[in-house]
Amino acid sequence: MSSIRTFSKAERRVLRIMQCNLPDSPTPFAEVAAAADTEEAEVLALLRTLREEGVIRRFGAVLRHRQAGYGANAMVAWKVERDGIDAAGVRMARHPLVSHCYYRPSTAPDWPYELYAMVHGRDADERERTVRELARDTALADYVVLESVEELKKTSLRFF
Repeated sequence: MSSIRTFSKAERRVLRIMQCNLPDSPTPFAEVAAAADTEEAEVLALLRTLREEGVIRRFGAVLRHRQAGYGANAMVAWKVERDGIDAAGVRMARHPLVSHCYYRPSTAPDWPYELYAMVHGRDADERERTVRELARDTALADYVVLESVEELKKTSLRFF
């Protein structure tokens, strides 16, 4: 059984800053440290420890796809047999125009779709080509394309 990690006040200050965008700087961790009233080595050590403990899975950039020119986006819901979910999900998740892919069991009798992939395209044609390619590569023919009409929220969770 895992224990709950408690954080010191200094760690909370660092993590509160790290939940936001990193400073656009050649030394972003030094700037985080200065803002949190600590040392850069302490910031890096905390992040390294949290990664080793499994509290942080990864550290990466979030691309704002609309600002990057990918304005034709859709969540595609796929009907897939249970024994094919893993293989299809892995294949979809590897596609460069799929940002995330997940399995969600359906509880509604009139909604048989349980595998979801967020597909991005510069335009509707590119997005649709990608959906067709995914269908071909996974041999899944039953799917629904749920076009993104408006982005209402694009933020990360804030814990501190």
